[in-house]
Amino acid sequence: MTTATVMEPAPPAAAAASTGRRSEKDLLLHSREYTAENPGRSWAYTLTTFLILGGLVTAAALLPEWWMRLPFSVLAGLTAVRAFCLFHDFQHGAILRQSKAAELLFFVFGEFILTPPSVWRETHNYHHQHTAKLIGSHIGSYPMLTPAMYAGLTPFQKFMYRLVRHPLNMVFAIFTVFGIGMCLKPFLRAPGKHWAGLLSLVLVSSLGVLAAVVGHFDVWVFGWFLPMAVAATSGAYLFYAQHNFPGMQVADRSTWTFSGAALDSSSYMKMGPFMNWMTANIGFHHVHHLNATIPFYRLPEAMAGIPELQHPGVTSWSPSDIGKALALKLWDPEKHEMVGYPR
Repeated sequence: MTTATVMEPAPPAAAAASTGRRSEKDLLLHSREYTAENPGRSWAYTLTTFLILGGLVTAAALLPEWWMRLPFSVLAGLTAVRAFCLFHDFQHGAILRQSKAAELLFFVFGEFILTPPSVWRETHNYHHQHTAKLIGSHIGSYPMLTPAMYAGLTPFQKFMYRLVRHPLNMVFAIFTVFGIGMCLKPFLRAPGKHWAGLLSLVLVSSLGVLAAVVGHFDVWVFGWFLPMAVAATSGAYLFYAQHNFPGMQVADRSTWTFSGAALDSSSYMKMGPFMNWMTANIGFHHVHHLNATIPFYRLPEAMAGIPELQHPGVTSWSPSDIGKALALKLWDPEKHEMVGYPR
């Protein structure tokens, strides 16, 4: 895959001045040039991804020794992240548009990864319309408060806020973010609309019980649980770092703009070819937020072709960048930056 040349990150005002940022309407019109899909290419990427994922899961489930199976479980988990990103693109209408076969494929996949399409579309579409708003951006994302708002919480509310933004919430995302957040709570809130959330929980639990009954619980552990745990943790952190990074900006409803949320509040995550493949270019997240219907394989091209996208806030998988991102807890409107908890 091609990569774009990335300039060093600049403060939003400086970035706008240096690139001569155009109006939101002009930016969106320009981005449409990159939304054209090649269906054959989309299908080729989708089918090869699922074939690779199937092979890795089979090896993880059936190899004779645990130390042989473990690396295949990890690789299967990372490949599941790529498959999830294709699922995500399909839900946005970026790839395989109006394909009933793709709809069935991704529905089944969503059920196996505790991500019912109805829930994902509902929360994620809201996220795209409200990310980086001081009030109302918590649906489909991590909650965000100012120091003053945080100070006004009850002790229990502070505990819950800290819990949701805590790294352990990402480590155990298979249970918290996906099992509870994507399946159980939506079903309890609207069972008629989100029945697939219960179906997903019943499906993966039944497979585990069946494997245990027939004496092959290890097949379920190495073939589903460990890959899903790797995918869930990786995905939960990816989503966090895409909108919680040094230099990101938050706006109130009166000053918020769609393009500003993309250019000033969504990150570019630097990755090598291996992780760009595993994440289907989702690191070009600021490009995706400007226009979610750009196919994942055209995101680098769009970044290279639109000057305003070439000065993003940058993060990476390095321990240093992960530590900096995880230290950000509250939006300080006086400092115009994310800060940690008060001491």
